[in-house]
Amino acid sequence: MPTPLIIDTDPGVDDAVALMLAAASPEVDLRAVTTVFGNVALPATTENAGRVLALAGRGDVPVGAGAARPLVHRLEQRAEQVHGGDGLGGRAATLPGPVAGPDPRGALGVMAAVLREAAEPVTIAPIGPLTNVALLLAVHPELAERIGRIVWMGGALGAGNVTGAAEFNAHCDPEAAQRVLTQTEVPVTMVPLDLTLRCPAGPEWLAALDAGGPRGHALAGVIGHYRAVYSARYGRDAVALHDAVAVLEAIVPGSLATSAMPVAVACDLGPARGATVPVPQGAPVAVAVDADLDTVLGEVLTRIGRLDR
Repeated sequence: MPTPLIIDTDPGVDDAVALMLAAASPEVDLRAVTTVFGNVALPATTENAGRVLALAGRGDVPVGAGAARPLVHRLEQRAEQVHGGDGLGGRAATLPGPVAGPDPRGALGVMAAVLREAAEPVTIAPIGPLTNVALLLAVHPELAERIGRIVWMGGALGAGNVTGAAEFNAHCDPEAAQRVLTQTEVPVTMVPLDLTLRCPAGPEWLAALDAGGPRGHALAGVIGHYRAVYSARYGRDAVALHDAVAVLEAIVPGSLATSAMPVAVACDLGPARGATVPVPQGAPVAVAVDADLDTVLGEVLTRIGRLDR
């Protein structure tokens, strides 16, 4: 029986790839998508989620809008320079419109309903800031036992991509990340920047996506701006599929090799803010440290290609 899945997201180009991947994977039943501020502001991430689901042929999946800001300290930082002003590489308007408006229950209401109604433990895959998930655990502690695991794309064991210490999703809401990574009720897998940067999709992969059919062609168009930014920043014609790597692990547990370690998040207002740091004691987090990267890329491409068959 497919595993019930909730994706919490801030689309975002690599988020779009991850949503398409989940929609194409029979191992999971995508029950809901919830949205959070992050790469762009909440109204855009919510509309983008609806557009990508429509492109994937999954307009039936409810979209719940969640947190528009961090738990504690307001953050004005966005990632439009990477993902384009609309969050989808300037191509959002080329995708089909959302089939329906945002669910009136909002992100927490949608998440809680899925958890209550599911007959099996639900996997939650947050691929943006952890604000919504932290709020869910705080507001509905009675539902924690219904969550099979949380698989988060975020954090870094080495250098960050926003500051020298912090990865974007962790830096957007360190207090939320600290709340989720240090709790003991739900197992957490953290897929850090260190690993996802080692999994770039190059020209051949992108050409195969583009040639796979109408949906793949549309997704390749969304990736174009992101590709140019990645090339300018890293000097390589490729794109890192950060969020898709994490979602593949949520879909097929064991896709990534992990190491158990307690992780704390720097929540001070100094230069280390948002750093995810292994610590001697605490709740163990399964941190993804390695993978067969060719297999990961092949799985993502093959699965998304199914949507055009």
